[in-house]
Amino acid sequence: MTNRFEAVIFDWAGTTVDYGCFAPVRAFQEAFREFGIDPTMAETRKPMGMLKHDHINTMLHMERIARAWEDEHGHAPTDKDVDDVYAHFEPKLLSILDGYTDPKPGVLDAVAALREAGLKIGSTTGYTDKMMDIVVPKAKENGYAPDFWISPDGTNGFGRPYPYMIFRNLEKLGVSSVHAAAKVGDTLSDIREGKNAGVFTIGVVEGSSQLALSQEEFEALSEAEKAEARAKAKAAFTEAGADAVINTMAELPTLIAQIA
Repeated sequence: MTNRFEAVIFDWAGTTVDYGCFAPVRAFQEAFREFGIDPTMAETRKPMGMLKHDHINTMLHMERIARAWEDEHGHAPTDKDVDDVYAHFEPKLLSILDGYTDPKPGVLDAVAALREAGLKIGSTTGYTDKMMDIVVPKAKENGYAPDFWISPDGTNGFGRPYPYMIFRNLEKLGVSSVHAAAKVGDTLSDIREGKNAGVFTIGVVEGSSQLALSQEEFEALSEAEKAEARAKAKAAFTEAGADAVINTMAELPTLIAQIA
């Protein structure tokens, strides 16, 4: 394997665990519905990967949702409204998170291969420390445990697309240069985070929030439909600046080995 990379930094939900990134989607939609707003799947997923409070703020200021909020509540969305929706969102997510910690297909083998080649395994997330206190031990029980994780709580609330969580990974893992690390994620926010940090940035398609399908839904597609869905997700990652895009995590060790 090439000596270029010293570490690979993964996202969590939709990348290494929670195929399709469904835990936050479910909690976001239920929280908004309690305020009389029914967000679409596309609206809910568009900011995915951001710190969850920032995600809600972004959704509330989408044109259709902002208009619906004003119709329902008689005023444009405010900072207090963001806080109020978040106050409903967080307990919903915390109550279901432990059921969304199974590693995605190929993740454990890919991580083992990377470690065998001498690479360190880091991670960043849009979850908070409180959420990660549920996810991390459950994922470890299920066989996945990176060498380091950090949430936006560890970077003064500056989540994606800010690069600071990646910088903390590089520091903690002792990586010699931004050029010696790769970031792997399943959202456009992941790609932007990686680009802003100056690391090699990889989008993963199957099981991603970008693809927005459960494993059962994806496997039920025809081969032509799968190819079309993959191509659409790949185009979005590429447009966001991804240096490479893989369909599954099984492709990652080979890709890392091939990059000089």
